[in-house]
Amino acid sequence: MEYQALIIDQIRDENREIMIAELSALGFESFTENEQGLEAFIPFENYPGIEISAYLDKKREELEFTFRLERISEQNWNAVWESQYQPVLIAGSCMIRAPFHLPLADLKYDLVIEPRMSFGTAHHETTSLMLEALLQETLKGKRLLDLGCGTGVLAILAWKMGANRVDAIDIDFWAYENAQDNVVKNNATGISVIHGDAGNIPRKDYHFILANINRNVLLRDMEVCSSSLAQEGILLLSGFYEEDLPLIREKAEEFNLRLDRSASKNHWVCTKFVK
Repeated sequence: MEYQALIIDQIRDENREIMIAELSALGFESFTENEQGLEAFIPFENYPGIEISAYLDKKREELEFTFRLERISEQNWNAVWESQYQPVLIAGSCMIRAPFHLPLADLKYDLVIEPRMSFGTAHHETTSLMLEALLQETLKGKRLLDLGCGTGVLAILAWKMGANRVDAIDIDFWAYENAQDNVVKNNATGISVIHGDAGNIPRKDYHFILANINRNVLLRDMEVCSSSLAQEGILLLSGFYEEDLPLIREKAEEFNLRLDRSASKNHWVCTKFVK
């Protein structure tokens, strides 16, 4: 099968998720991220040229990026994708790998994640920061919510770490289905995947809530996150830059959430708040 590739360069990290979501709605089926930007792929027979050109002309002025298009001839597409997707080792104890990667021996946690078009493979700084933060916690017997779960990678690690009940929510239907599939791949029977947003949170007594989203959504949903935590509950947040931390902290403190610690990687931040 021939594919049309869209190569986007010089785009800010916080705008990548916007592009991926919108290009998914236009029919693009797979994405890879790199230091310069991202690449999006669509079967050539499904490529809506005029519609895409109009979309890109509008978006590049708004988000300030450059792009080019390449037609990819017929090839073993799975082999190409697999060559670009590498496993990730977190804190020396947790491997995030695709189904076609072989597991490593003597690892405490082995997670099989097929990303499709969903966010959360541990290649991005925010996901790796959240995984590292989660590995520092004691989850055995705890109730946990993964809000904006993407691939479900955080929820799956939480379950493997002994969480008693894990709910995972995403508003994107592709992510919802992808998370369900990854839950099955990992035999994570204690995870309930929900299609929805913060308005669909089913409980008010979680010990942990995880949210790796973007700054504006975190600010908007801070109140409902706080109200869904038990007293002394922990809120782990990422998806925003170092310069956004004062704003995030101010909003969290409005709803009785105290900053316990933070970590950063390439200007991205992960924070731990305690109620």
